[in-house]
Amino acid sequence: MIFALVFVCTRVSQITTLIIMMGMLSWFVDKFVTANVLAPTSILILFIVSVLALAWALFTLFSYHRSSANAFFVCLIDIAIVGALIAGIYYLRNIRSADCASDPSLPHRWTSQLGGNFTALTWSYEGPCHMLKAIWAFAIINCILFAWTAFAAFMHGDHFSAVDERRIRQRYHTSRHSQRHRSRSRSNGSHYSHHSRHSRRVYV
Repeated sequence: MIFALVFVCTRVSQITTLIIMMGMLSWFVDKFVTANVLAPTSILILFIVSVLALAWALFTLFSYHRSSANAFFVCLIDIAIVGALIAGIYYLRNIRSADCASDPSLPHRWTSQLGGNFTALTWSYEGPCHMLKAIWAFAIINCILFAWTAFAAFMHGDHFSAVDERRIRQRYHTSRHSQRHRSRSRSNGSHYSHHSRHSRRVYV
């Protein structure tokens, strides 16, 4: 019950933040494609990771019973998503030094912090800069959330395997007890039939 509550609430938080994050990243990708400019590696990495993480979060939320039965597999995929998010956070780390003023100096512009040549872009500096900083913050939040669900799934996997082992032992003991009971009933039945035949012969 505790695992279900933690898992579902955290997955809903992940889905909410990932939808916002993916929406902002898709806006950047569309703008770069429209301007015929190659998108930066940091934006592409986080966009791909956010799409995959959102699909995984939705799948495991709507198929919760299957996810709880495969807790170790869920833990493994969540850890992989954490690693991919860390890579995206690392590539976008320079955005924290960007100045989001209306007209910052060239070294402090968000375009300079991404490490590319974006002279063809005619965007405003303030809006995209704030969006990139929000994306970076959402990536850190999701990194923590997926690490938490991975830990919860790992702990639930241990509990689930222990419960399964107990059930297997109970079934094994129950089957052995039923087999012994059947063998005893058969031996008693054969003994009774032999005794009845002998008594009939004596009576005759």
